[in-house]
Parts: sequence; structure tokens; C-alpha cells
Amino acid sequence: MNFQSRIKWLWLSISVVLVMMLAACGAAETAVTNPITQTINSFTEEVQPETADLAPADPVVETAVDTPSQTDSLNPVAETTANDPLASLFVQEEAFVSVYEQVNPAVVNIVVGSGQGSGFLFDRNGHIVTNNHVVAGGGQIVVNFDNGRQLPATIVGTDPSSDLAVIQVDASTISDITPVNLADSDALKVGQIVIAIGSPFGLQSSMTTGIISALDRLFPGAVGPDGTAFQIPDIIQTDAAINPGNSGGPLLNLRGEVIGVNTAIESPVRGSSGIGYAVPSNIVSNIVPQIIANGRVETPWLGISGGLITAEAAATLGLPANQNGILIGDVIAGSPAANAGLRGGSNPDVIIGVDGRQINAFDDLLGYLVQQTVVGQTVELQILRDGQLQTVNVTLLARPSSS
Repeated sequence: MNFQSRIKWLWLSISVVLVMMLAACGAAETAVTNPITQTINSFTEEVQPETADLAPADPVVETAVDTPSQTDSLNPVAETTANDPLASLFVQEEAFVSVYEQVNPAVVNIVVGSGQGSGFLFDRNGHIVTNNHVVAGGGQIVVNFDNGRQLPATIVGTDPSSDLAVIQVDASTISDITPVNLADSDALKVGQIVIAIGSPFGLQSSMTTGIISALDRLFPGAVGPDGTAFQIPDIIQTDAAINPGNSGGPLLNLRGEVIGVNTAIESPVRGSSGIGYAVPSNIVSNIVPQIIANGRVETPWLGISGGLITAEAAATLGLPANQNGILIGDVIAGSPAANAGLRGGSNPDVIIGVDGRQINAFDDLLGYLVQQTVVGQTVELQILRDGQLQTVNVTLLARPSSS
């Protein structure tokens, strides 16, 4: 083969090789490109739910939809709560059960002579809080616990003005019972759920429920030696069923804390009519330690009677028609108010504040004095006298002994 022939053969061989390589590259490109294109087309179809003739979702889409269910299945409580329309009621039901089991061992039935009432364990020294009117009749006192224990009790002291009393049993016999805790009654709101535990009609360990119907009621307390009728301030009104025998038992919040001591009902038939009253826990926390320490209570006393300002009184005194405050009616001779020169009668002073706190009603003043002050303390009253703002310092004395 001459030189030219060799050149032609070499060129032909190179051409054949190039053609085969190009064919192979084309095949590879087609093999790679087609699956990607199909995947993109398939994905595009899956995210267009408005297309009517879509094929059923592929496994990838089904996996995405099922993810929340798989998560929920790991939390059966959340799934039950979400699916059960009664779930919230069961939560509330469990709260009631928990409060009863927690507090009921500390709630007692008190039998005094032919009468009976309720009470609750205040501390680990065997002190039990109840109403004064439960034990006022005298006679032997027997305390019945829910576990069947019967123990004799003695009176530590009473306070007729707040209708509270403390009796005591042998602490060594009840070391296994946890005393109750007191809540802050100033933080209460109308509408809160409450629970009453006691012995209505002698039926020990009975529980009823309801709400706080009203706050800051005034309730008649004891009568002083001069015939003055004292009032118990900041009384809690509830629609929880309270009946004879509930007196002295606890009114509780959902945490099992005592917010008040059930004291009375308002009913013409001596049965629950949806209006019950309880002495607030903040009065209990002030009065009971004094009874335990001294056997009696000295309640701070101002020595006035009065009421809200009527439109007619406001016009007579030259005050705005919407003026808030207490219009002093009478000042008791020899009282702290008399000693400080406060005026009643035809040209009375109007109390609008005490120690910087606004006074809108008599309950505001009385509640502050009973819960926040002590005998011998000097308070500063803000008053309107002849239409002018003045301050008067008053040193509180003990309220006269009451019966």
C-alpha cells in the first residue's frame, strides 16, 4: 500500500470512530434526559389539584398528607382531646375529683349539743376553723373526720364580729392529715368556679359546686353593747348549694385553696336557693392567728355610721352629682372618729379615701380597716369638708366588745 492509500485508510478509520462516539453520546443524553423530564412533568401534574382528570396521588403525595396523623398517633392524649367533644368536661371533672380527694380529709363535721356544723383543719397543731355561731350555744364538742375518727375538741377563742371561731383537737391523733391552704381573696373575680365541702343536714363529706355570684357584700355581724350593729365586709356570694350544716366549712377554688368560710344562706325555707355567703379568706388569715395567739380578737374601729351620697345630698353639699365616697351619718361619742373631729349630722364630712386608697362605698372602708390595719394604728383619711379636700389622721381603737 502506497503512502496515499495509507492516508485514506487512516482518515476513513477516524471518521468511523467519530460517528460511533457521537452516537454513543446521543444515546447517553437521551437516557439521562427523559427520566428527568418525566419526573418534572409528573410533579407539575401533582401540584395542580384543580385539574379534574388527575390520576390518584402517588405515594410521595400520600406520605406528605399522612405526616400529621403519624405525629398525632405518637400523642394519644392530644388526639383524644382533639376528637372528643367531652374532653374539656372530663378535664373539669378530674379537677373536681382532685380537689375533693385533696381537701376532704381536712374537712370535719362538728357536733355541739343538739346542733352541728362544719370546719376545716387550719394547721398541724390541731386548730380547726369554724363559725362562731356553730359553737356559740355551748356544750360538749365532738369532731368527726371523714375516716371515721371522732375526737373531742375545746374552744380556743371566738370572734362574733366576723362570725369566726377556732376549736382544737389533739394534734398527735391527726398527724396524717394535711391542713388546708388559704388563697388571696382580694384576687377573686365574679364567675370563678368554686367548691363547697361540708356536712349539709349532717350529711358529712358532701361536695357542691357553683360560681362566685358577687363580691364585696356586707353581712350583718354582731351587735355592740350600745346596740350598734356591726357589719362583716367583703363577703363572697355564691350559688354553690349551701345548706344548714355547711356553716364553718370551706369554700374552695379549683386549686383546693380556701377562699372563704361558708357562713349563711338567704332562703325563706332554710334550704339552698342559690344565694350563699362566705367570710373571705383574707379576713380568716387576719382573725384566726389572733384567736390562736390571744383567744380573742381586737378589731380596729373608727366609730361612724354612714352611706352613699345621694343626688339630693350632693346638691345640698355643693358636690358633683356623681361624687363617690361615704357620707358620714353619725359619729359615736368617744370613738376614734369623734376624737379626730370628724363631722356627721346636717353638715357632714364625706370620706373619699384612706391611706391613699379610693373609697367608693362603706364596704371599701370597712374591708380595709378589718383586713389591713391593727388597733393603735393611725390612718390618714381623705375627706371633703364644706366642699374642700382635707386630710385627717385617726388613731384606731378596738371595737367595743360585742355579743
